[in-house]
Amino acid sequence: MKDPLPSAATDSLDEFRSGTDLFRILCWVASAATVATLAWIIFEITRQAWPAISQFGVDFIAGTKWSANRGIFGVLPFIIGTAVSSFIAILFALPLGLAIAVFLSEDFLPVPVRQFIRFVVELLAAIPSVVYGLWGIFVVIPLVQEYGKIVADSLGTSIPLFKGPAFGNSMLTASLVLALMILPTITAISRTALVAVPRTLREGSYALGATRWETIFRVIMPTAAPGIVAATILALGRAMGETMAIAMLIGNSSRLTWSLFSPAGTLAGLLANEFAEAGGLQVASLMFAALLLVVLTLGVNIVGEIVLKHTQKSTAGIR
Repeated sequence: MKDPLPSAATDSLDEFRSGTDLFRILCWVASAATVATLAWIIFEITRQAWPAISQFGVDFIAGTKWSANRGIFGVLPFIIGTAVSSFIAILFALPLGLAIAVFLSEDFLPVPVRQFIRFVVELLAAIPSVVYGLWGIFVVIPLVQEYGKIVADSLGTSIPLFKGPAFGNSMLTASLVLALMILPTITAISRTALVAVPRTLREGSYALGATRWETIFRVIMPTAAPGIVAATILALGRAMGETMAIAMLIGNSSRLTWSLFSPAGTLAGLLANEFAEAGGLQVASLMFAALLLVVLTLGVNIVGEIVLKHTQKSTAGIR
């Protein structure tokens, strides 16, 4: 007589396999639904923007003037404003966020203190965008006006980036607030990547005589580089799509200027400011601008994915 245990184990294994297959089907459905939703969004935006695409074409992208009353639509200043404000925000937020992540992942302070600091940093992500905008109006704008005038008077004549006058609503003001908004994203994901580094790598580095900071900069951070790159990509994507705070602080100007103290504009801010009162061809032009914002964001993510894969390959030997 055969032992009943193998038969019961086989039945359990069959049930597990059927459950696994069902889970796989659900994952495929969820993935396909996500892709289909993105394709639907792009299709609808393109359909609404087609009148402007067929009428303006490339001139819409290369145009430097936006005047709805005269039927002139050009978004080059807003494209440049979106890219520059996001780049400046990353320039400020990445070093600071990475430093905080290292501080929270290593044993510099007791665990309760680090947990409290992590909670405070992550709490920044829960603050609504409009609150950041109001904080920028009452705190950042006066600081930029006060100290920006000093910088403009001393450096503005020789460096176009700091040419005055120092307006309160400016590219610099919006970028500083934007940097604070994306700081929790960079900090949280980078910290997760740093904590995930195997402890054996740390111990091996210490065993070879490396100091704590040598271990952090030469072993831990290179190993966690894929996670840090991913954090940067996500933060940059959020920065490019941020709307309300930027619309409140950047000045919403369509003029091209080199100065960081001058008002500027972004694609997201343009949509937020003009869509409510738009009509006719202006609606199609705004949808064209929205399509460009989607394409720009997708392009950044594709480039970031390429960089991420290259970083993973280069760090595979370390792991």
